[in-house]
Amino acid sequence: MSGTTWVYIFLGIYIIYCFYWGLKGYFTEKTASGYAVAGRSIPFIAFLMAATAASFSGWTFIGHPGLIWRDGLAYAFASFYVLTIPITGTFFAKRNWLMGKRYGFVTPGDMFAYYYNSEFARWLTVLTAFLYSMFYSAVQLMASAALFHWVAGVPITFGAIFMAFIVWFYVCAGGLRASTWVGVIQFILLVGGIILLGYFIITSDAIGGWSAFTQKLQELPTDVNGINMKARMLKVPGFMWPALDAGVYAKAHKTTVWTAVMVLTYMFALMGIQSSPAFTLWNFGIKSPKPLAWQQTFMSTFVVGFALFYFTAFQGMGARVLEMTGYTLSDGTVLHFARDKDVVPILMTQFLPPVVLGLVFLGAIAAIHSTAAPYIGTGGTILLRDVYWRYIRKQEAGHSEQIWMNRVLATVVTIAALWVGLTSKAALVILGALATAFGFVMYIFLLGVHWGFRFPSIGATLGVLAGMISVFLTFYVWKYPLSMHCAFWGTFVGLVVAYICRGLGIKDDEETIKRQNEVRAFLDDIDAPSESGKKWRSAMKIVVPVWYFFAIGPACILGNNAFSFAGFPPIWSWQIFWWILGIIMMWALTFKAEMATTTDIQMERAEKETRIVVKEA
Repeated sequence: MSGTTWVYIFLGIYIIYCFYWGLKGYFTEKTASGYAVAGRSIPFIAFLMAATAASFSGWTFIGHPGLIWRDGLAYAFASFYVLTIPITGTFFAKRNWLMGKRYGFVTPGDMFAYYYNSEFARWLTVLTAFLYSMFYSAVQLMASAALFHWVAGVPITFGAIFMAFIVWFYVCAGGLRASTWVGVIQFILLVGGIILLGYFIITSDAIGGWSAFTQKLQELPTDVNGINMKARMLKVPGFMWPALDAGVYAKAHKTTVWTAVMVLTYMFALMGIQSSPAFTLWNFGIKSPKPLAWQQTFMSTFVVGFALFYFTAFQGMGARVLEMTGYTLSDGTVLHFARDKDVVPILMTQFLPPVVLGLVFLGAIAAIHSTAAPYIGTGGTILLRDVYWRYIRKQEAGHSEQIWMNRVLATVVTIAALWVGLTSKAALVILGALATAFGFVMYIFLLGVHWGFRFPSIGATLGVLAGMISVFLTFYVWKYPLSMHCAFWGTFVGLVVAYICRGLGIKDDEETIKRQNEVRAFLDDIDAPSESGKKWRSAMKIVVPVWYFFAIGPACILGNNAFSFAGFPPIWSWQIFWWILGIIMMWALTFKAEMATTTDIQMERAEKETRIVVKEA
């Protein structure tokens, strides 16, 4: 059978699986909290795999290799988001769960509005959640449409609508529990698909294996229409571009935006995934925080890291080698990639056997849906709880009404994401990074709630608002000033505004101070580390910044001429070396420093000290 036939066979099986969980949830979820946060009972293995899949998804599967093809190994530093995404989880995820358990929070807006005693904080969270869900889901849906077009010849618009329908059905029918259990199989397909495609590219007759591949990398031309292709593919171009618009500067100088500073601040953007409102809500829904440390250290940093640092680079760099060496396609034309989003689909159709094509295609679709599903679902839940239920229905709507309105609002998010995806011309990965920049701005709220950063309530809310405006300006008006990502500018400006308010002597009222002191006392007591944990935390305050500085910060430029092993170019060797050290660092941070571990005593106390302040339904 042809590859297209296998694509439809595997897609059919996948749709049946998704619809099963959607229909199961439709007939079993009868309460608003059961639908919205899975009754706070998402089990260990489900969260472990589904949360990992949701962190990476379609733009990792399709967009990531495409930008490696376009910008080389300088962009491949983005693979370090296997560490920078979960490191956000180590800062906040466990404490999110503890707060949700004690106070009964359903949405992050509940938590921020309570702590800052500000409904403005709730509305900013709603706006952030909507923008994040819209932009990030748009990335996923368009990635699926592009893939479907290349593999099966389906028109882009129809493919986007069809793929959106699949994810919309099981999310709206079954709620968070359904999307979580679908996410379990999606994780397996995601990682397996990346590895399979990378393996078939590197072992293809056109590449000739690892030795031939590394030799061809060294033979890349130094002048292609005025571009030193060898340097572009194998080096970080510089420290920082001294321009208000780094994109214009890079284009004028025929280089990339991926300077050392851009790499670092882009990683800040990716840290916004697990600080986004969607992930905070998901933290409220897990049965126990026990899987957090394993998800952050093993599933994300090690398993997905292995796939990205090797196999996505095989795809992206392999595509560049094939194009530079004039590889001839089956139809007699010479291989040429017009856009980054076309790289992975073309590689799949040209280099995978029929059955494998079906499997890898399904892996890509599963990867795409694994993120679109929770963001569409949580986006609808946040709009339902924080807008419709609280303000329109004045907290009087029953369970059935809430569930159905949740479905309506999730449909609104889906339609908005489709519209953005079909009208935007930005690269998939870049559009996704714009979405995550909004998530990173939420650090301002979270740092106050969980770690007691001292700025007044009005400072925090104005800071988040200023941060969101700055993200828009440094993405749409000025493209990454000084080659710093809009996520950096957003959070930097937000923190400056927050602390200016403090410096002006603005004080919170008595009720706000009382709430914040109570939260501080609760978290500082229940999450106090052991004596060993205190020592590890002190050490990690030094280790983590040092790792950031050398692995993905200004010092990453040293990798241009660093050591080389096993045939890997120096910059690639540098990335693998710091990834391995990063695994050790994450293990120390999550387990030894106790940033993501929870004892049975802590869990028993959280259960006993429950003091619900938010009405469940």
